[in-house]
Amino acid sequence: MRISFIGAGRVAQHLAAVLSQNHQIVQIYSRTLEHAQTLASQVAAIATANITELQSDVDLVIIAVSDQAIAKVIKEVHAQFTDVLIVHTSGSTDIQVLAGVHARAGVFYPLQTFSLARKVDWQATPLFVEAVQPHDQAQLVQLANSLSSRVYAYTSSQRLSLHLAAVFACNFSNYCYDMAKQIVDAQQVDFSLLYPLILETANKAVQYDPKQMQTGPAVRGDHNILNMHQQMLENIKREDLKNVYNLMSQQILQSHHVEE
Repeated sequence: MRISFIGAGRVAQHLAAVLSQNHQIVQIYSRTLEHAQTLASQVAAIATANITELQSDVDLVIIAVSDQAIAKVIKEVHAQFTDVLIVHTSGSTDIQVLAGVHARAGVFYPLQTFSLARKVDWQATPLFVEAVQPHDQAQLVQLANSLSSRVYAYTSSQRLSLHLAAVFACNFSNYCYDMAKQIVDAQQVDFSLLYPLILETANKAVQYDPKQMQTGPAVRGDHNILNMHQQMLENIKREDLKNVYNLMSQQILQSHHVEE
């Protein structure tokens, strides 16, 4: 396939790199020409910072920009790609944002966290596709199957629920690691001592029902420990962490019906 990218951020960089192994990446557009040039040089594509310079003789256009920019982008490029399949890569944007403007609209969403310093295991990464037209859906499924062994044709509402769940499972959990590191850093304790615990918790979460694997003072209803931890956070003047601790502890207490 001949594919062009609108956007040169983390998702575009990882996706363009893997797709370039079996497909031709024609152009990379970014508002910042340097960003477009950096990615284009890696995938043998043409870089541009002028959206009107995008070539129309492609099979697929992938919009990989911030969620709030997708609606603006499709309005800008629709006329250039009248009969070309255009997809976005967002987990939290309904297909109608594209379909309301463009007839051949779709979604190509990888459920993964992307960092420039880390490689992605594409075979293990779930890919979710959706398209307005059946033949476009079949094309996206075929493309996704060339990257991953886990391909799903999900609706926008299903995908949106996954994205919300991913915020809890990934973004919020990572912030919990950040808070944990802040606490031990304040006492000059090595954060790496928590690595085995973090890994074991993640392993249990993917092998069993997370609710059944819940441990800790809140699920035991151990208010002596809960109060002690809250006092510790108060003593180090971390009201922000104390608020999070209280909220999450209360949620665990309620979820497991632990009596006050």
